[in-house]
Amino acid sequence: MSMDYVSTRPSPWILIPTAVATLVAFSFAMGLFSGNKMPTVLITGGSEGLGLAVAQQLAAKGANIILVSRSTAKLHEALKSVKASAKSPSQRFHHISADVSSPSYATPLIAAATAWNNDESPDIVWCCAGTSSPQLFTEMEMDSLRRHMDVNFYGTAEMSHAILRSWLSPSAPVTPDSKHLIFTTSTIAFYTVPGYAPYAPSKWALRGLADTLSQEVMMYPQNVKVHVVCPGTILSPGFVHEDQVKPEITKILEATDPRQTPEEVAAASIKALENGDYLVTVNWLGNLMRLGMLGGSFRNNWVVDTLGAWLVAIVWIFVQPDLHGKIRAYGKEHGHPTMRDKQANRA
Repeated sequence: MSMDYVSTRPSPWILIPTAVATLVAFSFAMGLFSGNKMPTVLITGGSEGLGLAVAQQLAAKGANIILVSRSTAKLHEALKSVKASAKSPSQRFHHISADVSSPSYATPLIAAATAWNNDESPDIVWCCAGTSSPQLFTEMEMDSLRRHMDVNFYGTAEMSHAILRSWLSPSAPVTPDSKHLIFTTSTIAFYTVPGYAPYAPSKWALRGLADTLSQEVMMYPQNVKVHVVCPGTILSPGFVHEDQVKPEITKILEATDPRQTPEEVAAASIKALENGDYLVTVNWLGNLMRLGMLGGSFRNNWVVDTLGAWLVAIVWIFVQPDLHGKIRAYGKEHGHPTMRDKQANRA
């Protein structure tokens, strides 16, 4: 006796819009402040620039803040401005002095933060600490590359390792409230230009680590989310130093890039994180660069990002020859970079 098999599975054409709607709803539900209480936020690099702006704006939303930086004097002053931004007198504020480039700095730091936070680990960890000293590769010393990796990559990797061990331990509570680990990398992690040889590898490495961790945390019962904030040029104290040592060709290629204050970058980043975005960009150029380099990274929105990526692939046909033409023309006009710098020093 035979029987025709009739599938009870719904048509994929029915499933697709349902899946899209679910993804959109999920992204909004899992935002930065999705819990039942205002979070405690630990911010590295919190004494100035983007880190301080983030702290001030999150304090204005009601968060408890822990600032981390090397300089105790800067931390004292930064904490005053963060307290002045507070939404409620019941909020709590603290600072911890630490050097993120020191091996194994993060575990005792998380322990100290947890002890201060009534024996609860921070709900959000935002790694803002970073450094940038642009040079051409053949003109830099290898110590510069190692220094950038120590601060930018290992500083965040150490913190990630320590906080994820706390959040994802077998004894850690399983609750609907989400924990958030936020990396701060750069649009350089999507596309780099001459001059960023010491800096770009550390930022590309951060994106690789984040893409890995964003998948690994899915194996655990705890609700942990990883995000990557990718700003462009920030008019911070660090930018002043960066611009003083930056090669001329780098300045030429970046001449038309958007420039934003730390406050503008913080506001755009927080808004995107509240929407549940994974790869966060803060201006039109950063978003175009993100769309051109998504690869296997999580999408913020599958439909918009896919259509945008198709468009950017066409845009690159015109943008890359323009950039490469400027680089070659600069080399022909100014000669060998090493000889040019020696002549400039003699002058």
